[in-house]
Amino acid sequence: MNISRRTFLKAAGAGVLALSATPLFDKAAIARSLDSVGAAQVGILIDVTRCVGCRACQLACKQKNGLPPDAAKLPANRTFPEALSDTTFTLVEFHRTGGSEAKPVFATVKKQCMHCLEPACASVCPVGAITKTTRGPVLYDADKCMGCRYCMAACPFGIPKFEWDSANPRIRKCEMCNDRVEQGKQPACVEACPTGALMFGTRAELVAEAQKRVKDAPDKYVPTIYGLDEVGGTSVMYLSSVPFEKLGFNTRLPKSALPDLTWQVMEKIPAVAVGVGLLMGSISWLTHRRGAAPAETHDNAETEA
Repeated sequence: MNISRRTFLKAAGAGVLALSATPLFDKAAIARSLDSVGAAQVGILIDVTRCVGCRACQLACKQKNGLPPDAAKLPANRTFPEALSDTTFTLVEFHRTGGSEAKPVFATVKKQCMHCLEPACASVCPVGAITKTTRGPVLYDADKCMGCRYCMAACPFGIPKFEWDSANPRIRKCEMCNDRVEQGKQPACVEACPTGALMFGTRAELVAEAQKRVKDAPDKYVPTIYGLDEVGGTSVMYLSSVPFEKLGFNTRLPKSALPDLTWQVMEKIPAVAVGVGLLMGSISWLTHRRGAAPAETHDNAETEA
């Protein structure tokens, strides 16, 4: 589905107007984040303060994507996985955020693909197997993939996973239920959440709602929208009552989009490959030349005799 210039400008304008009422956030960062096609793209706002750790989103994701249960891969003393994998695209993590040893305090947070506005995984894929749609989701095409796994190395969030146990391996990750989104529906995880911890909408709407929540309850939230401008901005964003580093988030990521950096590396690969090829060819030629030299000398001696 293509987004017209008029639709984009209306969405971006509405978002900027809604966000201009309070100085809680860096207005320049918000303006930069919404001054792109990302304003009209869809995304998910995850409010950690409303998550109760029920894992309904995790189960809904598995059912929607036909993913097997993780019981066979887990130790006997564990019921749920502790990390995203090729069979777990959505994961509810538990993080201790305070309290005492006797009475620890935990926070639960949903982890999934962040669907970056300018995804590094797509920028390094040499065959176009990973693409960012005009609606927002970042998709993977197994028919195009050649298994280089550059996307795994490039992703700043460690999201793409490889099917190591498969004879015909693929890259696996959340695709934000793109088929449902195209039908005008919410992603399965959002629909399954019983507490309203997940909100689906355009990125402009989500940023405006996030800022409103912090303004209305400043004692409840840290004044940060994670994903607003990390690595150029993401379609999945978070609100929290505790610093994000306590929830396992990388808070030292650059604000600029990573493709700006990955292309600087990728554009040198052809030259490096040619250079290595020439070097190896020269070494091979010299090796064979030295091996042939004694035989040539012997042949010449016989001819002279």
